[in-house]
Amino acid sequence: MAGLPKQADVVIIGQGGIVGASVAHHLIEQGWSNIVGLDKSAIPTDIGSTSHASDFCYMTSHDKMSCYTTVYSRKFYELLGHYSRVGGMEVARVGDDERMAELERKVGSGKAFGTNVSLIMPAEAKQRFPLLDERIIQGALWDPDAGLVVPRSQRVAGELIERAVAGGKLQTFANTPALSIDVQNGRVCGVETRKGYIATSVVVLSAGIWGPPIAEMAGAMLPLMPFEHPLMFFGPYDEFAGTGKEIGYPLFRDQGNSSYMRDTGDPRTSEGGKLEWGYYEQARPRLVYARDIAEPNEARMSPSMRDLDIEQVMSAYERAIEIMPILADLGWDEKNSFNGLMSITGDGASLLGESPETRGLWFGEAVWVKDGPGMGKVLADWMTTGRAEIDPCGIDIARFYPVQKTPHYVYGRAYEVARKIYDPAVHPREPFASGRDLRRGPFWPREKELGGYFMEAAGWERAHGYAANEHLLETYGERVPERAAEWDARHFWRVSNAEHLKLSDDVGMINLSHFAIFDVSGADAESLLEYLSVAKVGGKTPIGKGVYTHFLDAEAGVHSDLTIIRLDDACYRVVCGGDTGHRDLVWIRRMAEQRGAHIHIEDRTDTLATLGLWGPNARRVLQTLADDPQGLDDDRFPFATAREIRVRGMPVWAFRISYVGEHGWELYMPFSYGLSIWDLLFEAGVTPVGIETYANSRRLEKSLRLQNVDLLTEYNLYEAGLARPKVKPADFHGKAAYLAQRERERQPAYLCTMVMRDNVDAHGVARYPVGQWPIIDPDTGEVPVDEIGRRSYASSIVYGPSIGCNIVLAYLPWQYAQEGRELVLEYFGRHYPIRVEAVGCVALYDPDNARLKSPAPDTTSGAVDPARRRA
Repeated sequence: MAGLPKQADVVIIGQGGIVGASVAHHLIEQGWSNIVGLDKSAIPTDIGSTSHASDFCYMTSHDKMSCYTTVYSRKFYELLGHYSRVGGMEVARVGDDERMAELERKVGSGKAFGTNVSLIMPAEAKQRFPLLDERIIQGALWDPDAGLVVPRSQRVAGELIERAVAGGKLQTFANTPALSIDVQNGRVCGVETRKGYIATSVVVLSAGIWGPPIAEMAGAMLPLMPFEHPLMFFGPYDEFAGTGKEIGYPLFRDQGNSSYMRDTGDPRTSEGGKLEWGYYEQARPRLVYARDIAEPNEARMSPSMRDLDIEQVMSAYERAIEIMPILADLGWDEKNSFNGLMSITGDGASLLGESPETRGLWFGEAVWVKDGPGMGKVLADWMTTGRAEIDPCGIDIARFYPVQKTPHYVYGRAYEVARKIYDPAVHPREPFASGRDLRRGPFWPREKELGGYFMEAAGWERAHGYAANEHLLETYGERVPERAAEWDARHFWRVSNAEHLKLSDDVGMINLSHFAIFDVSGADAESLLEYLSVAKVGGKTPIGKGVYTHFLDAEAGVHSDLTIIRLDDACYRVVCGGDTGHRDLVWIRRMAEQRGAHIHIEDRTDTLATLGLWGPNARRVLQTLADDPQGLDDDRFPFATAREIRVRGMPVWAFRISYVGEHGWELYMPFSYGLSIWDLLFEAGVTPVGIETYANSRRLEKSLRLQNVDLLTEYNLYEAGLARPKVKPADFHGKAAYLAQRERERQPAYLCTMVMRDNVDAHGVARYPVGQWPIIDPDTGEVPVDEIGRRSYASSIVYGPSIGCNIVLAYLPWQYAQEGRELVLEYFGRHYPIRVEAVGCVALYDPDNARLKSPAPDTTSGAVDPARRRA
């Protein structure tokens, strides 16, 4: 065996699993070599989650990235000859209408994100899966592309590693754990093992359940928890004796019982002659700290396989017998049944990308077998080119603020996620119960007194409406429809729409303390932010001027949207949405390091509270409180400018800007003055308005885009309708690609604003869609797909009370992007007519005229467009 090399271009820790093997394979495809793989066990692993995974691959979820990586992985396994496409079904029991609706929703997600699922009747389900008692179910979802990695993903990992080693690009070292990761000045410099030290500037951590303590070696936090997953075997079952099959029947899910089942094929195959039944504990999932996992010599089977007590699954097992009676007739293989350890994260998504704390430390963690090759490709592309085909915002480790990676927070959130793995229907707006009340602005006590309906984002408590405003429904009730469908009404408060209308008629204030605020200063502050921004923020931009702009990736995909205000010659205030703020901060820091920029970043997020004060009477009210009322006049305080004012002597940094289309300001103040400012405004008659109006209803009435939802790296600013009329002379990141996009005769797709022309379903119930749903061409019955393969779906949808209808944002292929074009929105299997009202960023509602219209957007270079602002 070759000795440990002294240097490597990249070291993969956790080489023996499907993720580590896939990362190495795809890095080599991208031209990497001199890769060293380490594992604390055998290679391929004999103790990691890959060694005992069920190896199921269902194609469809409610997440576009997951659909992309799973479909890629299925094709990858098939090309290797290691995939049995037997199909898979998910059933809804009689009486479980919520699960049946969830299957309809999953069909919608399949159409939106490019998978091939449909609903089938009980008789067809029985035909496909003869072990089923079809009398127990009311319907099923059928996925013809679902299947099993055969004979195991462990074998696939081994073959990928063998190829890479044979090609001379990878050296592997089994039973060689990383003892420490050498970090100097915030950068990876090497890895220490008992066999020696490897100098490297890049480490990929794909150690699965052992990831957190290894990340700690490098000064990084990995918000991941191992948890136990009961897996039982029943047999003997010889239905497929003599066939040579690894699996005979389709995969089967009974998610209403939090369980699944498969056969293991011919008894002569490696694990054949049984029925495998798995269960996810919903009531009390068993989380484990990585430090408490046994060492290989201490475990009966392996450290990631713990003993199972049948009592922990008895209730679910008894229910399983109802739908699959054969389980009562077969014996339980107690010796080989176990609790397998898997990884779960604080939000249920994978953890990829470079560590925010440590440069050169990359993560490929919390990845299911069904996504292994796809996530390996995403990570390898990202490491090589700086981007992936699909925007990785939802899996980027940088999405978490530090407070969201603390042990207590991670445990609580991971516990909730573990309970919901097979939950009948997790609503898109479903709030977490744990990790709450961590970040509360100074206005929170008053919001609590007003009966705030709190939701949470990025750790911040945000009131979506206030019980104290229920009286507004006496005035606006006729314009605020009741939501008779429970799904549409869940986690929505009708008073929010009444507050929306009150703000438009008078004046309202909205707590925006979740904004991420960074003051960037120093000799290179101007040149750095000018390089990062599409818009001109430096040069002759006057002090006090605010500029709405975007950061692009190298291919001119939209990475960030934010506002930059010049505070001084060498100082700028960067204001980002709370949900995107930490990723934006990491991006700024990394670009500064890459360019050798001398800057200082002061995080003001937790010291500056923000109130949005908007409405036709906003100026009048503020003038009654300001020490210099005339200073707020229109000619003395122009739009898109900011300066400090005094309100009863208290300092307030006022920025005249609007994300709700109404006149007014964002008012920034030290936390210590927050309650006093709130009370003054409240006593002056200003109505507190929930974040629902700001982030959803008024946003879509103004056709405003939301980063990571409507704005993604796989789309460009021309497609989003946000390109500048002129390209600034100064260089900026992604400029070459941006110029190339500009030269196109047309873009492949355009973001369009549509309205639902009829929202009444077949039962006469008016529907108010929630979530992301497919757009359908009524002539073909198919989802429009643009020339580079991107599908059309509703990226944002909400009811707009000012215009009295549901509003939809969606990218449409250029052939469809025409005002007046009639299309269809699919929602829970029903089709609703929609019409394109505007192509590009054009507001449907003009508060000055209070009517549906399509005005030309203000695209003044260097200014903030009043119809465009972050959420």
